[in-house]
This record gives sequence, structure tokens and C-alpha cells, in this order.
Amino acid sequence: MEESNTNAIDFNSHIPFYGQLMEIIQGKITDKIWKPGSQIPSEMDLCEIYKVSRTVVRQALKELEIAGVIVKRKGVGSFVAKKKISEGLIQKLTGFYQDMVERGLTPVTKVLHQRVIPCPDSVAEYLEVKPGEEVIDIKRLRFINNEPIQLVTTYIPLHICPSLAEVDLTNRSLYEYMEKTCAIKLSRGKRFLESVLATKEEAELLGIKKGAPLLMLDSISYNAAGLVIEYYPALHRGDRSRFEVELVRLEE
Repeated sequence: MEESNTNAIDFNSHIPFYGQLMEIIQGKITDKIWKPGSQIPSEMDLCEIYKVSRTVVRQALKELEIAGVIVKRKGVGSFVAKKKISEGLIQKLTGFYQDMVERGLTPVTKVLHQRVIPCPDSVAEYLEVKPGEEVIDIKRLRFINNEPIQLVTTYIPLHICPSLAEVDLTNRSLYEYMEKTCAIKLSRGKRFLESVLATKEEAELLGIKKGAPLLMLDSISYNAAGLVIEYYPALHRGDRSRFEVELVRLEE
């Protein structure tokens, strides 16, 4: 890969060579010379272009990878990291579909299963129902720009909205259906965020490596009367997602 030597290392500077190389690479990314998802020159090419050792290049790339500026693919090379998809699901009681549409993105949903099952003990605790009570179990894989971003499993007591067990939720908002068809409106909720590692199955579905970091958003939603309507654990790719939280300072 050819690359013009428009920026050079200042060998008389007190700034470490790897630090200068980091600034040069970041500058090319900021200026859109190297665009998100594109491959950057190889280690050998960078050594030749900037007249530095492989140790300097590797240190610069290592620091940039830690900072999330680039991603390395074993046996292939280094690539400019794609911009993370911002989500407001922590602070707003909206669904993934609605949140993405409001941001001008087009979400695509693949329903992996949609069935009625006896409520597992662990889920019953969140839904405030008895273990074994019938619940609707919906597992969906969500895509943005043909890239898998979120894996979510939603549990809803069957008696709340029986028709939901049969409706096709492919590329359709669950909350919109519940409000318009079942006259169920969510009023408040609790959401918990933590970091977890991808299992083999989760990694295969999300197109990442086993053990890669995921952001798990646990959510419990209620109606105005305080009845639990749904519980879901949603797994978001850590390399492609970030959550926004807007804070307001209260007067003391």
C-alpha cells in the first residue's frame, strides 16, 4: 500500500517516535484520509514510510488499539475502527428499534425464536410471577448497516398480550405493537448495565470472537399501575456500541 510522506517524524524532537507516529496516524483518520473500516499500511510499510524501527511502529499501533482508534485482525492487518453506535436506552424508556430510527439509522431484526414457555425461576423473579407461569420468550438479533449489533431475549407474561405470541416482529417495533394492539403503555423502568464476555453462541451470532467484551443491559419495564410488563437482557457489542446519559444537576 503506497502512502505519501506528508507527515514526517522529527528525529530531533523530545517527543518519543512512537508518540509522533500515533499523532500522524490519528491525523490521517481525523482528516478522513484513512476512513472507518479501511486498512492502514502494514507495519513494514509504516517503517519504510516514516523511517522508524518496527518496535516504534508496534508500540504506536498497540497504543492506538488500546485507545480504540484502530482494530487488529490476526493475519490480516490493522484497520481504522468504525464509529460506535450511540444509544440512549439507559436514560429513555424506548426500544432499540425506536431509538435507532430516531437517530436516522435503519434497524433490521431477525427473530431467532418466538415461543410460549414456562417461566424460568431466574426470570420469574424479575417479572414478579410464579415460576412455571406461561411467558412469551422472544429472541432477536438486531442489525445496523447489515452488521449484527445487539442480541436480546425478551420475556413477557402471556396473559398481558396473548396475540404477541403469533405476531411477526421482523423489522417491527415491539413497543409499538404492544401500545397499538394490546393497549399496553410502558410508564417507567429499571435498567442495569454491566460488562460481560461473549459465549461461543453469542460470539457466532454477533460476528465477534468468543470472550470479546459485551455490554449487557438488563431491563425491567412497568405500566402506570406498577405491573411488570417485560424483562429482557440485551447484549450489545462492546466494540460497536456506547450509551449516552444526560445529567441534570439538582439544586441542593
